[in-house]
Amino acid sequence: MNRSSDTSFPSVLCWGVLLLAVLGLTACASDATVRERAPHYVSLNAQSTNSAIKVAKSARGVIPDTGAKILHAMRLANTTPLVALGEDIQASQEALERLKANPKDGGALHDYNFSVARMIGIIRRSKLDPWTRPLIVPAPSGKGNYVLEHKPDPRPSWNPALYNFTPADEFMIGGKYVEQHVSRPGIGAPVVAVGKGLNKDWQKNYFTKKVFYGVTAVARFQGNRCIIAFEDPLAKETTTVNGRTMDLSADFTVPLAVMLASTASKVPKLERMLNPEKYAETAQLARLEPYNPNKTVVLVIHGLMDSPSTWAPIIINLRSDPEIRKHYQFWFYSYPSGYPYPYSASILRENLDGAEKRFPLQKPMVVIGHSMGGCISRLLITDTGETLWKKLFHHSPSKTLLPAASKKLYTDALIFNHRPEIGRVIFISSPLKGSEMASLSIGRIGSMLIRTPSKLLLAGNDALKIATFHANDLKLRRAPNSIDTLSPKNRFVRMINSIPIVSDIPYHTIIGDRGKGDSPHSSDGVVPYWSSHMDGAQSECIVPSDHGAHQNPQAFAEVKRILKLNVDEGKKKQPHKHSDLS
Repeated sequence: MNRSSDTSFPSVLCWGVLLLAVLGLTACASDATVRERAPHYVSLNAQSTNSAIKVAKSARGVIPDTGAKILHAMRLANTTPLVALGEDIQASQEALERLKANPKDGGALHDYNFSVARMIGIIRRSKLDPWTRPLIVPAPSGKGNYVLEHKPDPRPSWNPALYNFTPADEFMIGGKYVEQHVSRPGIGAPVVAVGKGLNKDWQKNYFTKKVFYGVTAVARFQGNRCIIAFEDPLAKETTTVNGRTMDLSADFTVPLAVMLASTASKVPKLERMLNPEKYAETAQLARLEPYNPNKTVVLVIHGLMDSPSTWAPIIINLRSDPEIRKHYQFWFYSYPSGYPYPYSASILRENLDGAEKRFPLQKPMVVIGHSMGGCISRLLITDTGETLWKKLFHHSPSKTLLPAASKKLYTDALIFNHRPEIGRVIFISSPLKGSEMASLSIGRIGSMLIRTPSKLLLAGNDALKIATFHANDLKLRRAPNSIDTLSPKNRFVRMINSIPIVSDIPYHTIIGDRGKGDSPHSSDGVVPYWSSHMDGAQSECIVPSDHGAHQNPQAFAEVKRILKLNVDEGKKKQPHKHSDLS
């Protein structure tokens, strides 16, 4: 049993049980919920203006009743899916003809998008396969056949045969992280693409284990051929249909909600903190979208007892802005939050080394760290040399007698330079100087409940034999864990704050004060103002929030401001050399 020296185990057992209960209730709150539903069709033809009706009649002689075909197809979808598919193909073709006659016909656009979505739904539910070979579909009223196929994409990962596609309008979503539903009106049916299996070489490619992504299905016609293309709404704002450039429809919330609902419960936040060794594989740098060398990477890093899902609200909000979509792509770093954060930072640096070889960056990335994620971020823009090592061990590494494995672990955690690929950092509710809560009884209890990984325990025991401590140090009889390294009394916290952040990387702070407006004496309930405040910050924004300031609307606006500032300042600098890898 691991114990800290300032608290006896029997005296805190009941408090430990209570703490686990509280943390467990917090961890069980739903990040996102998803339920499939039957789509509901409402015709918008009645909303067409008289002039639009006249234009359509003069061009085609009559306005096709696409709505009737769509409703008929919906009734047939479960019994005769190919017949229903033919009805939807014809409905989408007729709607395109109406749009060609009058590009402002909102009813025609609605019918087109709805019928394309129903085509995708029928293909999935009936297990049809127009992706590996053309599919022959009977046209309504015996008028021959349609040939349904897809537009090939040169990127292997964009082969539609690798995914199951579900129209976004067939999902009902809920949960605390997907309250804001952001979409973009335009042509095409927003679709959620889910990989049929695990993503091959997901760790080497710095991607998620399984692909969850939002695409937009667009159907075009060449005679009786219906050609479906899946287009990336994060890569393009418009598309060309009927020879006209039109806004590309998109849904920026539902795909993230499906991903969170499908994956969040499989990696419990509380268990990752309490038993980090069991979840060592979850320490990873990963992309949320296909790599685009022309976009700046925004790397988000979560905090204690949290996961990448905590960033969903701000990512959804940022993606609602066309300028952000144009200039930025989102990556995340996930890690078992029971690790001491210098160790988590060393894992991230190793991941960044690998990612730079696979995906060389054209533009310096922006890092956003919340809570302990901000502490990790701080280490990415700091040069330590051997300063930390010598303060802890009083000798250079070459003269410090440690076993090889322990020496490597401490070398990686204590001796590092700032990351050259990082151009800006945003700290949100970050205990950069520590939090007294980690030193108080509840913090010590939480610390005792964390199971130290075996290699960290061994390295910690090796260090305790030769390191010296001062009276105001946080004294432990074991290796420190994440909560220990958040204490102002922790040796590492005090030492790292004696080393300045490199001068040529701008950084910003966003600080919560629970709406009291009493800074500099304020706190977000977990981290006091004095710990989050940084004299050298390019800007400081105080928002009326508890510790979850990264989910505060005013923080959203501040991050958006900083990212746009970063774009403006980046235009004045020469881009870095890069290799364009698919």
